[in-house]
Amino acid sequence: MNDKFEAVIGLEVHAQIATKSKMFCSCGSDAFNQEPNMNTCPVCMGFPGQLPVMNEEAFYKGLKAALALHCEIPAFSKFDRKNYFYPDLPKGFQISQYDQPISKNGWLEIEVNSEKKKINITRLHLEDDAGKLTHIAGGTLCDFNRSGIPLMEIVSEPDIRSALEATAYAKAIQTTLRYVGASEADMEKGMMRFDASVSIRPKGDTNLNCRAEIKNLNSFKSLEAAINYEIEQQIFLWESGKPLDRHITVGWTDDHQKTYFLRDKEGADDYRYFPEPDLPPLTVTADFIERLKQEVPELPTEKQARYRAEFQLSAPEATLLSSDIHLARFFEEVVAGSGDHKKAATFVTTILMSYLNRDGVGVENLKMTASLLAKLITLINEGKISMNLAKAEVFETMYNTGEDPEAIIQKRGLVQMNDSVALEKICQKFIEEFPKSVEDYKSGKQAALQFFVGKVMKETHGQANAG
Repeated sequence: MNDKFEAVIGLEVHAQIATKSKMFCSCGSDAFNQEPNMNTCPVCMGFPGQLPVMNEEAFYKGLKAALALHCEIPAFSKFDRKNYFYPDLPKGFQISQYDQPISKNGWLEIEVNSEKKKINITRLHLEDDAGKLTHIAGGTLCDFNRSGIPLMEIVSEPDIRSALEATAYAKAIQTTLRYVGASEADMEKGMMRFDASVSIRPKGDTNLNCRAEIKNLNSFKSLEAAINYEIEQQIFLWESGKPLDRHITVGWTDDHQKTYFLRDKEGADDYRYFPEPDLPPLTVTADFIERLKQEVPELPTEKQARYRAEFQLSAPEATLLSSDIHLARFFEEVVAGSGDHKKAATFVTTILMSYLNRDGVGVENLKMTASLLAKLITLINEGKISMNLAKAEVFETMYNTGEDPEAIIQKRGLVQMNDSVALEKICQKFIEEFPKSVEDYKSGKQAALQFFVGKVMKETHGQANAG
């Protein structure tokens, strides 16, 4: 980016709430890979006279997510009608929240290039989703399966200053929502998307200038690329003497890697908000919020700090292990079962992760349990198998089958050789066979010692205790 300017970025994150049914009706909330228009009813299709009923689980999980994002929870909130016409909005309005949402004034900490920064959050509010449009030659197809899906919208303050910060913030939101079970936030299934508002200003200036809102970004890669493109585009316009003179809405095309004009940005007046007459206001008590706070687990940044302090893990190890709640739980179970946090971190962050990345699966779907991995580490520490054989021979079988490591060791004859008398005989054999290497060692060449260790390990098929 041009050193004369700075970007001012705000992000709206739309995440599908993890419920079995839609926001205001009993239709299922799983619209992924469904036949078009099979997951609908008169309520979510906006038929006249049909009355919505709020999904209690969506409300509960929305509040829990808001608490995890350090938001305040007002005692009173309500739903509003957000009126606009679009082909995939069958009611002609969206049920959302305007001036009295379920939460406000939150924040989330991110880390970019080893520097921490707090991003303030204006609000988290609830709403229902629209349908899906598919543009084809000669027309547009409407699929209403997503119509009425429960969403939470998380609106940040314009505190973000780069595409990297925006991506870090979006990833932190995703991780936090998954930690509290509020959303699966799976972008491949359309469960999470972003609208990014981008403007620029000369460095040192504090004005908020006209912005471009980039709509419906559905991957971290697209988010970063679209923001970077829009920043450069606005700098070009500014330096050409034609800066943005009004708020606009733009789209993003992955194929051409550029934004394109859609329309002038709507304001609140354009949506003609008014209280939703078919839904009663929402009230929560202080006692209920306190009970809900107790259900919020240790959050990713807190877990990272504890891992570094308690287990002396490196920053990358702590970040990786806390990036997914299932991975964090697995790691902590291995530590508890083995009593060895260093080997637990080594196995999980390097060996296990290489298998998970190769197969594209999560740790929650493994055949191998955390207790079995803990047992393997215990067997290594007890001298019953070498670390090399545990990694090369035993782990893969455990991963593929979920078999007990002790049974694998016995079946394959991999028990570590600790008989010092037998080992001395093998060592003596190689000492006599390679007198030159003996002289090299005596003259201070440490590599000669490793040569002998390698010979003994090969002779014993890796079963000798290398120590």
